[in-house]
Formats: sequence, structure tokens, C-alpha cells
Amino acid sequence: MRSPRFWLVIVLLASTVFILQSRGDADRIPISQPLSQMPEHFGGWTAQDVPLTDDTLAVLGKGDFLNRIYTGQPAATTSSTTKLAPVSLFIGYFASQRTGQTMHSPQNCLPGAGWTFDSQRYTGLQDINGKQYKVGEYVISNGDVKQFVIYWYQAHGRSIPNEYRAKLYMVADAIRMNRTDGALVRVITQVLPSESLDSARERATQFTQLMAPNLPRFIPD
Repeated sequence: MRSPRFWLVIVLLASTVFILQSRGDADRIPISQPLSQMPEHFGGWTAQDVPLTDDTLAVLGKGDFLNRIYTGQPAATTSSTTKLAPVSLFIGYFASQRTGQTMHSPQNCLPGAGWTFDSQRYTGLQDINGKQYKVGEYVISNGDVKQFVIYWYQAHGRSIPNEYRAKLYMVADAIRMNRTDGALVRVITQVLPSESLDSARERATQFTQLMAPNLPRFIPD
């Protein structure tokens, strides 16, 4: 409780509740496609859905969720290690965040699963159509296993790598547009013992560049 970060979260949540209640109970929710319609094949990648457990769904709350493992080899990649390592894609979309449903930060959920954070940074990423994204990158570990993570929050055409800034934008958009919808996008791939961290980063980046142009169908601008 002595941490400034703790009190910042408390102030943001209290402000969000006050402002959203003052605007009424109903969001303006744009039409979007369900995440289940995300392509199962693109750029040489093939998907397999991984059902979320009832306990996980209870924690996540009311939303639309996609949890998949993609395997394969992008056409532009020739590395054998890249071919062998799968990529995990998780997207959680909340049409409304007025009733306590909110996007969960990887900094909260991953440590609960036994992962520790070795490094973190914010950077930029450009998809295959030239659209720019602001993303966060993590290197996480659990014993001898390392993984490389790309994540960001997406809402109303913005990509935001910082959870506190995402909440501030949500409050502002609730006032301006009467919308609190948004999503968390997370891409994870294992850093294989036989490869470098740069190789895993390249794999995750290439996958994200191919996948990202599909997002506006499911996460409205």
C-alpha cells in the first residue's frame, strides 16, 4: 500500500466508477464479429483452439475470448527452429467495462501462473499493411523455460502498451463517445534452448504482423 503505483490504480478505478455511473448504465456498443471467426490459417500458420477453463473464465468475466495455438512456418522464414516453435494468441474483448469487467494486465496474470519477468520494454511494430502499433515486449521465465511476449491494449483504433494509460483513455472515451469497449491482445512464443532470443522475437513479430490486420473486424475502431 506504500507503493505510488498502488494508489494510482485506486485513484484511476475510483474515477472510472464515478464517471461511468454519472453517464448512465448503457454503452454505445458498435457491431463487431465474434473472435471465433478469426482466420485459422494465414501466412503458413495453422490454428488449434485451446478452451479456457471455467475458473479462468470466471476470473476474466463477461467478454469474448480467443485462445489459440498457431503452428507452422511463415513463408518468409527458413529457420528450422522457427518452424518447430508454436505461437500462442490470446485476445480478450470487452464490449463494456462499466460493470467491473476489465482487461487484465499480463503483469498480474502471468506471475500468478509462476512466471517471472526478466525484461520489459515498449516499442513499435508495423503490420504487413503498414499500420503502426505501439506494443509491449516481455521476456518471462519459469525455471529453465523462457518465453517471449508481445502485448497491447486496443480500443477505438489505438494501440496502447501501458495499462494505466489504457484506463485513462477508457475514461476519456466514456465521456466523449459513451464507449468503454476494448481488448487485450497477447502473443507468446517459447524461446527454444537451441535458439537465440532474437530468433524468438522475430518469430513472434512476424506472426503479429500477419495477424494484426484482422483485428478491426473483432475490435471496433
